[in-house]
Amino acid sequence: MYINSKKIVHEMKGLDSLYEVMRFLHILPVIFMSAPLYNLIVVSERVRFGKASVQVDRYLENVLRGNSTRCYIYQLTALFTGVFLVALHGDPLSSIFTNQVILLKWILLGVIMSMLSVVHFNIQPRIDDLFSQVYGDSIPEDIAAKLLPLRTLRKKMAGVCLFIVILIVILAVQVYTPVDTYLSVLLIALAALFSWRVYKKGAPRGWL
Repeated sequence: MYINSKKIVHEMKGLDSLYEVMRFLHILPVIFMSAPLYNLIVVSERVRFGKASVQVDRYLENVLRGNSTRCYIYQLTALFTGVFLVALHGDPLSSIFTNQVILLKWILLGVIMSMLSVVHFNIQPRIDDLFSQVYGDSIPEDIAAKLLPLRTLRKKMAGVCLFIVILIVILAVQVYTPVDTYLSVLLIALAALFSWRVYKKGAPRGWL
């Protein structure tokens, strides 16, 4: 039976190229999912800004509200490209559940999508409803008192989401090549420390 070796090599190269494209499309949304980082930075800068016109807060809420839709798109892109990567790597789709690292990535992605849904469908509408009751140039004290716990909860959830996104990246590099356990623990600890710092201070000097 004659086998066209050039055709086989060409097809293999094509699969390799497709795999690299899918890997690129899988990594790119994770970069764009850094919204929790910049949401926390924006919120921290708003606190530094101090007392201001309600229009500043409306602008802030418009930015944060729009990030939810964008994050859904990025998360779904990461989800579907991840499935394609498993298939293109030559593994059965069942490895999504048998490979502990891949399974944990899926669970964590589900967690941040669930948290995003809580913000998008519960917390944000309640905040928007309170802002709809503001007619002057400043937020009345009674409405501000109701806004504070909602915004605080949203900020805490953003901090947790940031940590989970970093954790997903840490796991992503270990899907097929696990690193030393001590190194993994160190990276997770650093991720937690960075997320806490951004939550508290907004990372005014990046890593420093």
